[in-house]
Amino acid sequence: MSTHGPAISAGESGGVAGTVLVGVALVLVAAFLFSAAAKRVRQPAVMGEIVAGIALGPSLLGLLPGDLPGLLFPPEARPYLEVLAQLGLVLFMFGVGYQLSLSHVSGVGRRIALVSFSSVALPFAMGAGLAVLLYPWLDRSELRTQGVLGPALFLGAAMSITAFPVLARIIVERGLQKHRVGVVALVSAAIQDVVAWTVLAAVVTVVSVSGLWSFGRTAGGAVAFGLVLVFVVRPALAWLLAPRRRWAGNGPTVHVVLCSGLLVSAWITDEIGLHAVFGAFLFGAVAPRHHIDATAPEVPERIDQTSLLLLPVFFTVTGLSVDLAGLGAQGLVMVLATVAVACVGKFLGAMGAARLTGSTGRESTVLGILLNARGLTELVVLNVGLSLGALDTRLFTAMVVMALLTTLMTGPLLTRFPIDAEPAPAPARRPMKHAGKDAAR
Repeated sequence: MSTHGPAISAGESGGVAGTVLVGVALVLVAAFLFSAAAKRVRQPAVMGEIVAGIALGPSLLGLLPGDLPGLLFPPEARPYLEVLAQLGLVLFMFGVGYQLSLSHVSGVGRRIALVSFSSVALPFAMGAGLAVLLYPWLDRSELRTQGVLGPALFLGAAMSITAFPVLARIIVERGLQKHRVGVVALVSAAIQDVVAWTVLAAVVTVVSVSGLWSFGRTAGGAVAFGLVLVFVVRPALAWLLAPRRRWAGNGPTVHVVLCSGLLVSAWITDEIGLHAVFGAFLFGAVAPRHHIDATAPEVPERIDQTSLLLLPVFFTVTGLSVDLAGLGAQGLVMVLATVAVACVGKFLGAMGAARLTGSTGRESTVLGILLNARGLTELVVLNVGLSLGALDTRLFTAMVVMALLTTLMTGPLLTRFPIDAEPAPAPARRPMKHAGKDAAR
């Protein structure tokens, strides 16, 4: 992110810093209150944080007199809030990758591949078809693309997105991160979101008519970075953090290695064209967990606690650009249509693929429920489409409502379809004794 701009005097800098500090304090209080309310209605705590972020923007607070969002979060303070938001997000995704147990994926590689593909392809096709049907209702004066191709491609890409960070938090809060269904959902979401972001890069290329360089750069860069992580970074970390090293057990040293590594990895994937969360997640996945847990187990927990402090800022920064008012009658039809297409596409895509590869009916249903969560990752994608003129304001708002509803329904549906403990041998079940601690994250 570029920080170049007009020079800021010491007094102005101090004023902006104070505004940012007060804004973050307000965000944390709102997130706490909304999270407590969410838990009381049996919703994941993360949903309270998401709703708090939306409420602090023009969708709720902006309805009151006096432009309160503009006063509490003025334009000059928002770049600083965005940096804090991005930092919290990548720190959290490092923890998710670090806690990922691939031993539970044994024998389900085909399932993951098929679930990942079908839960992107089917929603993409259905979303593109819906855009064709809704195109006559779109405000052509707000569109900067010629014909229906731009809206169709962009709506398809938006429908195929799963909210990887939000899904990860839901899985962790439900204690499913060490259950096979949770691992399959998380790995599938990671794979399909890499595909979806790559598809999105291709769609942006087509819509903006800037050539195919961005697509090739993203795909080739992602593959190259993954190979470097597995074959270079992982062995280097294992050597550097081995218990026999004289600095083993030195918490500050491990902390610096992990934090600098995850931040650089996040920057690399951001430069490649993928979201920064993938770099942090992949770095966490290749980190030598056994070495770190044996010598400095407090370090990952510190990183995790820092991320949980900053994540509400991420939700608020995104919510500041969302306005849900003024849908109208046609807008309501758009909402119903987008929610229906989104749910059917993800549920059928994930459930059907899982069932075909040997999952039980209950596991397939839970997998479909998990992958249907979209959260505010969807809002990031939608804002790109709006800025490119591939969506008009009303369809954008309908898709925002869809993203919130599909995420809100995840908690109640998971309660309706509980997953029992896996029938596995004792060694495979041993990590489950930590599930309570992990779920509290």
